[in-house]
Amino acid sequence: MGTPEFAVPSLEAVASHVVAVVTRPDRPRGRGKHVAASPVAVAAERLHRDVLKPEKVNAPEWRDRLRALEPDLFAVVAYGAILSRDLLAVPRRGAINLHGSMLPEYRGASPIQRALWDGRAATGVTTMWVDEGLDTGDLILQQWMPILPEDDAGSLARRMAAQGAPLLATSLQLAHAGKAPRTPQDRAAGSYAPRLAKTDGVMDWSQSAETVWNRQRAVTPWPGAATGWSGRRLIVVRAQPLHVMPTGRAPGEVVAATSAGVDVACGAGVLRVTRVRPEGKPEMSAADWARGARIAPGARLAREEEVRA
Repeated sequence: MGTPEFAVPSLEAVASHVVAVVTRPDRPRGRGKHVAASPVAVAAERLHRDVLKPEKVNAPEWRDRLRALEPDLFAVVAYGAILSRDLLAVPRRGAINLHGSMLPEYRGASPIQRALWDGRAATGVTTMWVDEGLDTGDLILQQWMPILPEDDAGSLARRMAAQGAPLLATSLQLAHAGKAPRTPQDRAAGSYAPRLAKTDGVMDWSQSAETVWNRQRAVTPWPGAATGWSGRRLIVVRAQPLHVMPTGRAPGEVVAATSAGVDVACGAGVLRVTRVRPEGKPEMSAADWARGARIAPGARLAREEEVRA
């Protein structure tokens, strides 16, 4: 059971034991909003696995259909729906989930993005027994991994998906043999990672350069870190904080525009923007954009309320 690209390596790791793949129905996807199958559905068809796309997986007819397959286990990776008690009773040996955090930290829909948002130096992947709560089941296996300075939510998710796939495969093998651990979570501990909203992408230059950088990475590639120039939206694709003395510039003002990028003053420190995507144009280096837009020291990138407008 899975839907986004994050779940594809896990499907590939266990495909030889899969009797059916359950994914979310086809939806409008991409910039053109064309109706398309989920990444997991595409991978399942490539692997010649049967694909099921229930609108409501907890409905009695789907529960009965899955029961007819006589599954030993459900393997769940970013499926996108909470499974009911009746559905969880279908597999003989239970349901196992791969989650993108070191539980109990970052339960919820956006654990990878929120670890970046909070400026964490490391994160990890966890397998757990699925219960009726939100990522509250007993833990099976966990594995730490560092967050690299060049990581954004997209690259970190790819690395975590690759690391999580063999962890899931091992957990399923242990569960099938009746040897998978059950380490209870402290439900009062940990944290919650709510789903990102489009407004989370609006850059607030009044924060410290380190904070602006962390949040820019967290919202890349979606919804994108948005500021503005000359009345048009500008997406910051890549940046890095600089450890420099105070500039005397107001937050959002350009300190320098060089071949290395565009340096922007923050509430504390300076953020060097190195890759951008101007509205209506392809991604480019910040230096190329600055030359074309005639950016000079003292120019000011849009404030939050101007971008929202």
